[in-house]
Amino acid sequence: MASDGKEWDYTICCLGAGYVGGPTMAILALQCPTVKVIVVDINPKQIEAWNSENLPIYEPGLQEVVVNARGRNLFFSTDLDSAIQEASMIFVSVNTPTKKYGIGAGKAADLKNWELAARHIAKVSQSDKIVVEKSTLPVRTAHSMARVLNANDRGITFHVLSNPEFLAEGTAIRDLLDPDRVLIGGGPSPGAQAAVAKLVWIYEHWVDSNQILTTNLWSSELSKLVANAFLAQRVSSINSISALCEHTGADVHEVARAIGMDSRIGDKFLNASVGFGGSCFQKDILNLVYICESFGLKEVAAYWQQVIDMNDYQKLRFAQRMVRTMFNTVSGKKITILGFAFKKDTGDTRETASVYVAKHLLSERANVSIYDPQVKPDQIKRDFDEYEALPANVPFDDLVQICSDPYEACKGSHCIAIMTEWDEFSSYDWKRIYENMSKPAFLFDGRNVVDMKLMEEIGFEAYAIGKPSKESIRMDSTTVF
Repeated sequence: MASDGKEWDYTICCLGAGYVGGPTMAILALQCPTVKVIVVDINPKQIEAWNSENLPIYEPGLQEVVVNARGRNLFFSTDLDSAIQEASMIFVSVNTPTKKYGIGAGKAADLKNWELAARHIAKVSQSDKIVVEKSTLPVRTAHSMARVLNANDRGITFHVLSNPEFLAEGTAIRDLLDPDRVLIGGGPSPGAQAAVAKLVWIYEHWVDSNQILTTNLWSSELSKLVANAFLAQRVSSINSISALCEHTGADVHEVARAIGMDSRIGDKFLNASVGFGGSCFQKDILNLVYICESFGLKEVAAYWQQVIDMNDYQKLRFAQRMVRTMFNTVSGKKITILGFAFKKDTGDTRETASVYVAKHLLSERANVSIYDPQVKPDQIKRDFDEYEALPANVPFDDLVQICSDPYEACKGSHCIAIMTEWDEFSSYDWKRIYENMSKPAFLFDGRNVVDMKLMEEIGFEAYAIGKPSKESIRMDSTTVF
């Protein structure tokens, strides 16, 4: 990496150019023009994309931020060693997936990438460094990382800080520019507290000091897991009520609005859906479950496991209702999935409900057509492989079609399932879509984005999460509960 010949107040590098590292460092560079920011990754295609006009991730407002800062004080590179040596502060934002093997498989976080990053930092560093945890990690990971970093024989001192991200995909740029809070955890020693002060100084360039919360390391690490667990808990709670609403004739939207007006509860994360997805919720809750089990807190672990179980139930319930409503068979029928990203305004498909619903439909030998305005076909195919969504020995193209046009995706379909709340879905010419479908034409809205009354007037047999069904409306008024 060539020297730019400019004197900087401070130099920061970030290991990992993914959904967290890329946008976070872009905003940091934008807001701190006298700070040099280097984002490095071992994947050359990822870095090539960051240096192009076609960024590797989609996030509203991200393109403008990157273009503004790139080449000025924001740099993307594959030269890890030079970036580590040059930087005084190193953010580590590598992937920490759920373990697939060994002790804790299926629940514990796989810390292999984090330890490898720490060992490489220790190996190539030539001066004292501040190392910042940006990945979501189990509580007390910082202690382990400090032991790895400081086990060098060159007298180099490393201070490890915890600075978890609280971004929501689709609003990441807004969240970074105007955060609810910035959380920084550090050790009690004078050196560690000086490191905390340096990171506080970075954020104070654009965040009010009253919104910067400093804690000990363990509180900071645990707070990230707990925040995601509480948010996911609310989603699973309202989704559990959506099932009850469908059987009683209540409307989950009206119930959510009523309870959300209670100031003790609030109205956030009360939108019923086919289930939560994304890179954090399930992974972090499973990690929390594993930590609780490790300390013998079985009842606490079981409590948080139920949040995951309810989410899985909601996805399965949605798919089973589709099959049941379509005369208990979808074999050979074309079913259109509108939306493959786990939520709108992102191209992220990690743990998306779409792939789980598709897997269930494909097990019934349905033909699935998919349209999403942002997710690339190659990503969809990779997800089908990763989640083993196809029946054994059945080629992808035999049962799945990916379309670039929503009307083509719906043409000749027996059923449409809305799986992502993209704004464009509500503005479609649904009469045109209906006229080109097989009859009876079914519509299942897993995100409550279209007008059910209008859909029924057009001719659809329409169903939505948590909305009164025809069966519940016709329920005998003498039924005893």
